[in-house]
Amino acid sequence: MGMTITEKIIAAHAGKDRVVPGELVEVAVDVMLANDITAPLSIKELEKRGIATIADPEKIVLVADHNTPARDISSAENVKLMREFAKKHGIRHFFEGGEVGIEHVLLPELGLVVPGDLVIGADSHTCTYGALGAFATGMGSTDLAASWVLGRTWLRVPESLKFVLSGERRPFVTGKDLILFIIGQIGVDGARYCAMEFEGPVIQSLSMDERFTIANMAIEAGAKNGIIAPDDTTLAYVRATGTSRTPRLFSSDPDAEWKEVFHIDVTAIEPQVAFPHLPSNTRSVYAIPKIEIDQVVIGSCTNGRIEDLRMAASVLRGRKVRKGVRLLVFPGSPRVLRQAEEEGLIKTFLEAGAVIAPPSCGPCLGGHLGVLASGERCASTTNRNFIGRMGHETSEVYLVNPYIAASSAVAGYITSPERL
Repeated sequence: MGMTITEKIIAAHAGKDRVVPGELVEVAVDVMLANDITAPLSIKELEKRGIATIADPEKIVLVADHNTPARDISSAENVKLMREFAKKHGIRHFFEGGEVGIEHVLLPELGLVVPGDLVIGADSHTCTYGALGAFATGMGSTDLAASWVLGRTWLRVPESLKFVLSGERRPFVTGKDLILFIIGQIGVDGARYCAMEFEGPVIQSLSMDERFTIANMAIEAGAKNGIIAPDDTTLAYVRATGTSRTPRLFSSDPDAEWKEVFHIDVTAIEPQVAFPHLPSNTRSVYAIPKIEIDQVVIGSCTNGRIEDLRMAASVLRGRKVRKGVRLLVFPGSPRVLRQAEEEGLIKTFLEAGAVIAPPSCGPCLGGHLGVLASGERCASTTNRNFIGRMGHETSEVYLVNPYIAASSAVAGYITSPERL
């Protein structure tokens, strides 16, 4: 019996020829990630236990992206703690200020993660790196602290679900719509502690930016990880980062064992809207009532890359944001921001009446730079729409792709470009 790509990567990092679902293994880790909310917890855990050494500072990445620029004194103290820890231990990969970007946008574009890696992060959307053909999963800050010291962690090998996507995409249907549709079909616990592997001609046709979006939201179905086998598109992306690291290419065997296989014809999928308060509460944008909105957010680790901004700008060009609607744009990294400026996208956003925010997570987690008041509604390209996720507990978040977000900002209600 063969193995899946997830099983192969875990086996390689466990020093074993083979692993099977349900097996508990100890694995070497290539990248260990934390941010300005989760890293301080890990650092304080080490300090509390009097642990002064770490295994490999080159494998630790610290990104101050959640509540920065510091929204308050507590946030500033957290970043100060990270800064001092990085200096003490010689951690090169510490990002703040003008270097900072949304962690799951920043790491891939800097070549800090490559195919075949095993990545852990104290952030649930660490699964994003599966788009590169890496095994990547989130965990708690205490477990992460132990990995900083040991260079290893333990895992239970997940069962694998395979999603085979075929057919032709309709206009304005993006990677965001494909993963929202899948989550809508299987539910927020439909892949609980499973690997979600995505393949098929539609996946192969997607750009890396759209693949990152799909892998990013695997956690919203409860998955341990999301993953796409590396191909020429992946390798071209990795080469362009200029990384000195060597990718390790894995793929699933034809006789690998799957918990379940889903065959999805995307031809019938329309742009999706995930209604409050679950990412699985999905409907076609063409089958919803008129939902007036107060705010639109374009950005996040899900849709803050250059292609996402291009989609939004293509709708906003020559149009104005409706009076009474706040449009906030969060480029995912300094590189994305610079490229958006060079391509004239920032000018388009500003002329339309948008607010351009620094590369950060912003209001996605109810952080800052756009928190919602009571009763307000937001169309957002983020990944979660739980109760109170972006602000007041009576506010509402509707998850959409960048085309729909931009169209909704112009119309003042959730709609698609062709209906403007």
